[in-house]
Amino acid sequence: MNNYSNNNTARRYKAHVSILGTTQLHLRNPCIIAWWSAAFPGFGHLLLSKYIRGYGLFIWEVIVNLNAHVNQAMIYSFQGNMEAAKEVLDTRWLLMYIPVYIFAIWDSYRTTVDLNKIFLLAEQENHRYNSFALGTLEINYLDKRNPLVAIMWSMFIPGLGQLYIHRILSSFFIIFWLVIFFYYSHALEALSLLFLGKIDQATSVIKPEWFLLIPSHYGFSIYDAYANTVENNKLFEKDLRLYIKRTYQSKDFHILKGQKVK
Repeated sequence: MNNYSNNNTARRYKAHVSILGTTQLHLRNPCIIAWWSAAFPGFGHLLLSKYIRGYGLFIWEVIVNLNAHVNQAMIYSFQGNMEAAKEVLDTRWLLMYIPVYIFAIWDSYRTTVDLNKIFLLAEQENHRYNSFALGTLEINYLDKRNPLVAIMWSMFIPGLGQLYIHRILSSFFIIFWLVIFFYYSHALEALSLLFLGKIDQATSVIKPEWFLLIPSHYGFSIYDAYANTVENNKLFEKDLRLYIKRTYQSKDFHILKGQKVK
């Protein structure tokens, strides 16, 4: 149950609140979105709330990257061992990896530009959108939350920041893949050995190919939680301002162009 249902009275809506999360249009920097797609294909689309495309590209990246041994080749190249990097790459998978990787960057940039234009048009229409959703499984509503708290929870466990701001789909997806990355990389096992001072054992037990997937995962979770908390706060303020204006402001009240409000 929503306090307002989006209908056909407007061509574009700025936001939609559902029991699974808050989806909204807002201005984004295309270069930043493209950068996240370059860091890990799928992340740029997830920032745009294009979940199906983002999930598909993310899973593609994990499967093809590991089979092409891209991360392992990167490790050898960082060590200056270019011959080993060439030998470890599997061209059967690598030739599929490159086009999709480039597509993810290009498509996220293109989509960001388009969505920015749509947002500007939606701002001109300034149509009403729902701010409260009540369902059998969840309750979601617009309110103000602390971006620093979102960062803090994301630093502890990626996905918790998204859960804090009620981005259910992103939260469960991030946590699910974090568990897989931790398990196959043996990162937590290596961390325990490191705390015990067993550096050689910690180094030998860790799986670098899987471990290199974790930093991007952490970084994206922190950025996504922070950015969406800030934008949700702005959306809440806009909704409250619009409600007060429509409910309490007299229809005869007008501000003339160039007139100062005292």
